[in-house]
Amino acid sequence: MYQNKQALALGSIALMAVLGLLVIVLSLWAWPKYNVYKMELNGRAALKEAEWSKQILIEEAKAREQAALMQAQAKITLAEAEGKAKIVKAKAEGQADIERAKAAAQANKIIGESLKNNEAYLRYVWIKGLQDGNGERIYIPTEAGLPILEAGKANH
Repeated sequence: MYQNKQALALGSIALMAVLGLLVIVLSLWAWPKYNVYKMELNGRAALKEAEWSKQILIEEAKAREQAALMQAQAKITLAEAEGKAKIVKAKAEGQADIERAKAAAQANKIIGESLKNNEAYLRYVWIKGLQDGNGERIYIPTEAGLPILEAGKANH
């Protein structure tokens, strides 16, 4: 039994040595393959990251281009609106001028009609103007159609 125990212990040690040697050989074989696999995975990850970075840059460029296009369209729309507003304003100002002219013409017509056959009022306005005058010279035409010049200067 002692020999059995010794043989069993020796067999266990031999088995452990063979298993240890097998683990070492397997490790020496698997380690380079693991490194290649690890580098391949790192390369794929770097490639995916580069692709995503590129896609992000492309999308950002598209967004900037679209924003610039929208700003340009907004400027065009604003310029068109300003131009239309100026046209409307000019038309309104022109219409206001026309209405003022019509009102002035109508007022002149009314005044003209009221002065017809109203010699007394016109004489009154003329006399009032003479009284309110500030030393103006009055030229009176004569029979020959020539005015009497410098007759009775008002500033003496």
